[in-house]
Amino acid sequence: MPVGRVTRGTTGTNRLRRVDRWIAEQPALRRAHHPLVVDLGYGASGATAFELRARLARVRPDVRVHGLEIEPERVRRARAQLETMDADTRAHVSFGLGGFEAPTPGDEAPAVIRAFNVLRQYDEAEVADAWARMTNRLAPGGILVEGTCNEIGRVSTWIEAGTEGPRTFTISLHLDSLETPLIAAERLPKALIHRNVPGERIHDVLQRLDRAWTLEASRAVFSPRQRFIATAQRLRDEGMPVLGGPRRWRLGELTVPWGAVEPGAAGWLRSGG
Repeated sequence: MPVGRVTRGTTGTNRLRRVDRWIAEQPALRRAHHPLVVDLGYGASGATAFELRARLARVRPDVRVHGLEIEPERVRRARAQLETMDADTRAHVSFGLGGFEAPTPGDEAPAVIRAFNVLRQYDEAEVADAWARMTNRLAPGGILVEGTCNEIGRVSTWIEAGTEGPRTFTISLHLDSLETPLIAAERLPKALIHRNVPGERIHDVLQRLDRAWTLEASRAVFSPRQRFIATAQRLRDEGMPVLGGPRRWRLGELTVPWGAVEPGAAGWLRSGG
């Protein structure tokens, strides 16, 4: 039986473009010998799986995407959609019944599992087990990308994890419409959303990000991208371990090591408690 439970299944076209763009840059995809990517919990329509294949194929034309849902009707609907697609898509996309155990055709280990807007609908105490089940399915060097976004994909956050546990946390924001980075607080992954309170690391990161964004307001005359680049550089200069550089920052992305946001009791997710 699939591990998990049926969630709302909300699906929005072009909603996951920000995280897909990030996945396309990852060595786990680019260096995979036979890249299989799992779209876990794709929802009421197969749209996100088709979009994922199209975006990742720009850097890995041989990438295959396998969509998983635990509701049989959603699987039937996605397979019917697949029959209407072009031959290349039909050859590289498939759908099946499954949950956090992440079954795949031939039991192949995926290079990437993307689980978006799924765990947000679970309890915080259930996160550790779900992560462990998914990461145990990964190919060597593979990654789990687990997160959430708003309805139109302009605010998105995610956690990257490997078999050893979470590695990084990323915020990705649509800069042309951004008023304050604190908007990300509304769309944090389940592991962090209830931790955005004084004394927790994620709260400190968000507050410092908002402060730096405010202090760099004068850069807005050039562009919101230049303002965000300056914001990220300010945070790095202040000692925050901001990863990457201007190439990613100009996209509205800010990535930090997991340790910078990990909830107060060190290792609580890894131990399941």
